[in-house]
Amino acid sequence: MIKFLDLQKINAHYGKELKEASLRVIDSGWYLMGKELELFEQDYAAFCGSGNALGVANGLDALRLIFKGYIELGVMQKGDEIIVPANTFIASVLAITDVDLIPVFVEPNAKTFNLDSSRIETAITDKTKAILTVHLYGQISIDQKMLDLCSMYNLKLIEDAAQSHGAEWQGKISGAIGNAAGHSFYPGKNLGALGDAGAVTTNDEKLATTIKALGNYGSHKKYEHIYRGLNSRLDEIQAAFLNVKLKYIKKDIAARRRVANYYLEHITNPSIMLPEVLHQEGHVWHLFVIRTKNRDKLQQYLQEQDIQTLIHYPIPPHKQKAYQKYGQLSFPITEKIHKEVLSLPISAILTDEEMKQVVESLNNYNG
Repeated sequence: MIKFLDLQKINAHYGKELKEASLRVIDSGWYLMGKELELFEQDYAAFCGSGNALGVANGLDALRLIFKGYIELGVMQKGDEIIVPANTFIASVLAITDVDLIPVFVEPNAKTFNLDSSRIETAITDKTKAILTVHLYGQISIDQKMLDLCSMYNLKLIEDAAQSHGAEWQGKISGAIGNAAGHSFYPGKNLGALGDAGAVTTNDEKLATTIKALGNYGSHKKYEHIYRGLNSRLDEIQAAFLNVKLKYIKKDIAARRRVANYYLEHITNPSIMLPEVLHQEGHVWHLFVIRTKNRDKLQQYLQEQDIQTLIHYPIPPHKQKAYQKYGQLSFPITEKIHKEVLSLPISAILTDEEMKQVVESLNNYNG
């Protein structure tokens, strides 16, 4: 079986260093808010080219804390609207609604899967305060039109960079293009911890200071609480693991691009729609997502060929039970995408033989 993602095999590449890091933390006797976190925050900020990186518990909290920070600073208030792609993972929307802001869904581009900037302006109202753009599947979703709209309407540009570690746009790295960005280091991500982990990056010093306090029970000083905060901290052992893997992220991205380019060049079955790549450096291929009209049939066929695939994501946020109030909204592009997408195996450790088997099976498929 070609696994969709073999995390055990992936982490075995860093096994010696990960074990050394864990022993270092265990022996230190210091497990929260210590030197490992400080070092990772410094290194990740430098990697992204951002003034600040703040470790938090997970990617959802990273986004939530950005919005909470803006509310505490008076930039936003409850009831304000945030533009968000309709086809994103539900975490993007949860981050908005958890702090009583209003998501305004906008359709994606059907070929890139990312927010269609040509559709944004008609969704802007006098209550709109930000665009939450999602670098879905690892491809940068920012363009000049989006930046111009933010400037024209005085909107914050927030990056959901959960899937795009290391992606570039005009010389800038994902997480340092907008006003702030939320990052996830869930184990399956290109830069994955061995548990839940996340970070916020921003060049806004006031926002960074506010978020740092918010993630620590709203406290800037022990037992003094200036905000109603969260307990959302990146622990020492995950910070140490992440700093080990951060050293290899560029090499891993190159390996993923090699797999993706092989798929793009060799999958020729006319019943399969390949993703559109805008710029090579702008895509880090967290996922390689194809589309086909009979997705379930293709998935079953590949399973029979010993190829594991996943669906990202079968149900869009506005059709989830958690968001019944938006269930009557119609987003035909989004709904079509969610019925057709299928994610192929891709990782830095996929072998030539495995790539060839995936391609041959797809090209032999009779849809």
